[in-house]
Amino acid sequence: MEEKYETNGYDTSIVYDYKEYPDVKYGRCDNCDYTLFKSSVKSGIFLRECRRCGMKKSI
Repeated sequence: MEEKYETNGYDTSIVYDYKEYPDVKYGRCDNCDYTLFKSSVKSGIFLRECRRCGMKKSI
């Protein structure tokens, strides 16, 4: 069953830079307002991905 949620129209295929796009609400996804993230580090870059909509930010 698919979960229905409202988004703010961010493109989830782009990795956004935290310096250019800081959190609208601290600790929440800008796109769907969710609070759980999947975090990873690759080549010294910390990447945060929303578990609901998949929006990514490099921090």
